[in-house]
Amino acid sequence: MNFESLFQLVNTAILPAWLLLFFLPHWKYTQKTIHAIWIPCILGIFYAYLIFSSNEALPADANLTTLSGIMSMLSDPQAFLASWIHYIIFDLFVGAWIVRDAKRTEIKHLLIVPCLIFTLMLGPLGLTLYLLLKAGLKQKTSLIEE
Repeated sequence: MNFESLFQLVNTAILPAWLLLFFLPHWKYTQKTIHAIWIPCILGIFYAYLIFSSNEALPADANLTTLSGIMSMLSDPQAFLASWIHYIIFDLFVGAWIVRDAKRTEIKHLLIVPCLIFTLMLGPLGLTLYLLLKAGLKQKTSLIEE
């Protein structure tokens, strides 16, 4: 498998979902596409394939308990690509949650677009900016819907 091609495919395939969140967040097809389970499930299948199909043995120092162990583990292109898919699935999930939460709490979409851009590019920073925006607008800052 060509991991560079798969990396390009995954990155390109996720962009229409983000464009819908940016420009047509409340369109019925955005709701059916982004807020449905099929995008994370398709990417999750790629993720599972990458995780479970490796024929390469992990380096001896690979482990999840040290920074050097994780760096060693992610030096393998297949492991790194799986990690990248992990990130983009969760970033999209957070972006979709931001759109839903902003609609529920009546925050104007234009105000959250910068948060979505940061979520796409720097996941946790985008979520942090949204939560700060929401707090600044005196909205509830709970992550749990009531």
